[in-house]
Amino acid sequence: MIKSLHIENIAVIEKTDIDFKDGFNVLTGETGAGKSIIIDAINAVLGERTSKDLIRAGCDKAIVSALFCDLSIEAKNQLLENGFELDVDGNLLITRTLTLSGGSIKVNGRPATSTVLKEVAKNLINIHGQHDNQKLLDPDNYYIYLDMIAENNNLLDEYYSEFKHFNSVRRELNSQETDEGEKQRRIDILQYQIKELEDADLSIGETDEIKRKLSIAENYEKTLSALNDAQYCLGGGESADGAISLVRNAQKFIDSAKNDELSSFSDKLAEVFAELQTLDADIRAFADSDEYRDLDAEKLRERLDTLHRLMLKYGDDEQKMLTFLENARNELEQIVCSDKRIEELSLELDASTERLVSLGEKLTASRVAAADKFSRQVSDVLCDLDMPNVKFVVNVNRQKYTRHGCDAVEFLISANAGESVKPLHKIASGGELSRTMLAIKSVLADKDDVDTLIFDEIDTGISGRAADKVGLQLQRVSDSRQVICVTHLAQIAAYAENHLLIEKSVLDSRTYTNVVSLDYEQQIREIARIMSGTELTEKLYNSAKELLDRSKK
Repeated sequence: MIKSLHIENIAVIEKTDIDFKDGFNVLTGETGAGKSIIIDAINAVLGERTSKDLIRAGCDKAIVSALFCDLSIEAKNQLLENGFELDVDGNLLITRTLTLSGGSIKVNGRPATSTVLKEVAKNLINIHGQHDNQKLLDPDNYYIYLDMIAENNNLLDEYYSEFKHFNSVRRELNSQETDEGEKQRRIDILQYQIKELEDADLSIGETDEIKRKLSIAENYEKTLSALNDAQYCLGGGESADGAISLVRNAQKFIDSAKNDELSSFSDKLAEVFAELQTLDADIRAFADSDEYRDLDAEKLRERLDTLHRLMLKYGDDEQKMLTFLENARNELEQIVCSDKRIEELSLELDASTERLVSLGEKLTASRVAAADKFSRQVSDVLCDLDMPNVKFVVNVNRQKYTRHGCDAVEFLISANAGESVKPLHKIASGGELSRTMLAIKSVLADKDDVDTLIFDEIDTGISGRAADKVGLQLQRVSDSRQVICVTHLAQIAAYAENHLLIEKSVLDSRTYTNVVSLDYEQQIREIARIMSGTELTEKLYNSAKELLDRSKK
């Protein structure tokens, strides 16, 4: 449950700390005091999208932090799955900072994203407000309620897995069952591409090697002349000695001096002589090589043009072209063998259809059973909410198979005696919708593992005795869950175990909001204000006290 909420610089709230308790917590206050801002702050700390407009005017950042304690097993597991742990006291602290340029989120001191925060927070708080009435008016959401009653999680997972498999097989089968003309055209294209690439006899690195050889071939005559001149310089000729002979002679002159101090010169000349001989041999071998002598520049250019042409069609290097060739061979094999594959897929589609239908029927059966139980339970709660003549019926009808099953669920209601039931989304008034939503949430309260339920002005459209019944029902729900309710009705506020007043004040032309927990006497006065809004009189005070005392019995 949420233990405390700290807010800084959110709209009209400069700074406030709110302590929530177990059981039934109520928030009241004058219009514009900031009740909705409290809900906005809680939404922010749960990872919902926020706007920089939420930051108090004149401030560059806002902070919301919430402390949670006594977390459920599911909430703890969700934390661990996302890489977070509880603090040493077993608590969870979520802090969200909003700035004009962005913001940050921390979960127990560690940075987190809003996506991760939503995952962590989904087992902490459920907020139900007037927008939930829109969900209540959307029949596409009704199956969710029945699945919660029936505890269909495992069956839904099994059904959805088979539904995905069914669609996957069907898509592949449809792609295989191409018309024969299209299939033959594709075979012809693949065969042509495969033959063209196979005839090219590609090898990785061939393009670079051809470019190197072409450079040699195109300059071969000039290269050969340079090599011959180099050989002459090294080996000499009939009219002159070359470098090799000259170095050898230099060594002989040194040796003839028979001076030991010159021996190092002789050794170095010997090394140079040996290196020159090796170099001369290498140059001669290169010049005499058949590999380079037989290079045909024209043929090299033709081969390079062929490779460039293929690269434009199949990839910009040999590896990509060979990959294209392999893929083309595989596709051709699949098409050629498609008849066999079609037969296999057809059998698998039949088997998957049978499994899907069986799972769909199980899902329908569980929902039909849940519908009867759910309609009775919701009707009972609605009777307690001052709708004694209500008829609430849940119909489950078959429809086409979707990812959620093959059922269309319909909620029908008659709020008055003698009237036939009609679709809820067509006839219910605001007050009836509010009470119906509360009844549904009451029935489902024990079907999820969220410890805190927040009701934001769920009392819209009701008053008097109905409001008293709503307050009593919220108190009953709070026996097993922490309940926080924003209300403008005295009858509901009177049932609170922890009554929080949102006060607004103006100082130096700035609006400030503060939240205080009311004691018994303060609660009487606030209930009296809600009841009348006029100056407190003894009669009004006594009426408020009577209402408060009666709700505590």
